[in-house]
Amino acid sequence: MAVSRDMSILIVDDYRTMLKIVRGLLHQLGFLNVDEATDGKAAYDLIRTKDYGLVISDWNMQPMTGLDLLKQVRSEPRTAKLPFIMVTAEAKAENVVAARQAGVNNYIIKPFTQAVLKQKMSAVLGEL
Repeated sequence: MAVSRDMSILIVDDYRTMLKIVRGLLHQLGFLNVDEATDGKAAYDLIRTKDYGLVISDWNMQPMTGLDLLKQVRSEPRTAKLPFIMVTAEAKAENVVAARQAGVNNYIIKPFTQAVLKQKMSAVLGEL
């Protein structure tokens, strides 16, 4: 089944430039319904009020990290199965393990290309 290009996607990063880059990549892939948050707490507030088809979140943010956001999302029955891709500049094995244990669907190391984003999204959502 094809992935709906109309689904809502939430991107979370404390660097506005990164939000702009990811939004641009998503637009190139045909996803125009994109919301942004600059930290995990703001993202969680949005997730509580709107149904998203995917969250793409940076790891390193304050006051709530991407990992903390993931754990919060997974703890709520309504959002427990929400597709979640973690983005980080650090390729440490222990971070990947921690994210997997918390229930992340996929993991992207910065910097990344449109092709990498498409491949990771396809692995989580189905063929784009």
